Amino acid sequence: MRGLTKLTLVQLKLYLREPIAAFFTLFFAPLMLLLFGFIYGNDPMPIFGNRGTMDVSVPAYMALIIATVGIMSLPTATASRRETGVLRRFRATPLRPITYLVADVTVYFGMTVLGALLLLTTGKVAYHVRFDGRIVDLMLGFALATAAFLTAGYLIASLAPTARVAQVVGMVLFYPLIFLSGATIPLQVLPEAVRNVAEFIPLTHAVTLLQGLWFGEPWGDHLKEVAVLAGLLVVGAIAAACTFRWAAD
Repeated sequence: MRGLTKLTLVQLKLYLREPIAAFFTLFFAPLMLLLFGFIYGNDPMPIFGNRGTMDVSVPAYMALIIATVGIMSLPTATASRRETGVLRRFRATPLRPITYLVADVTVYFGMTVLGALLLLTTGKVAYHVRFDGRIVDLMLGFALATAAFLTAGYLIASLAPTARVAQVVGMVLFYPLIFLSGATIPLQVLPEAVRNVAEFIPLTHAVTLLQGLWFGEPWGDHLKEVAVLAGLLVVGAIAAACTFRWAAD
């Protein structure tokens, strides 16, 4: 337990020393909320079920933070540590591999939660966003979506030969994901053809689930979203476990 605590603190320091990763995790979504809130405000609109644009955007931006950490930050950092020999040296220590993985997941999950809390605080203070759901349901949905995308991130890191490749793959996946899933532009205003494509994007289901739980909708209305995210979690975890490499080729 002592080794896990120390390793977690080290991993956290390493994360915070990467200013770009820390910025996009903690401040990018709140700044977007402030920017678009200044443009559109938060007056109720029929297209959003008499909710404001910011009421709809806050849970969507939570999914944006999840994708940022899982698709961008985690793969690049993990592949970089493997490429520079950090993972190989860690593998030679008395600590078990599971200790590293638990510490790593704890840091990434914790940073994702912190980013979401900053977003929620910004939305509540600046625009008095409306929350109609149950906090426990929202937390469970957030945890499921985060876990699913973290496993996807480990899979990318496992398959990418270098950190640069992991970064490029992450960027190629990230931008279509966030712009077509409703994580940045509400699905309600997108053309029908785009919404049809969005059904095949995993992040769409994270956005839809978090928005539904934010609005107070029951879990029974989102069984498809839960199934997609749970499937991504299970398949991603198995694939990442089978392909994860501690040393560069």
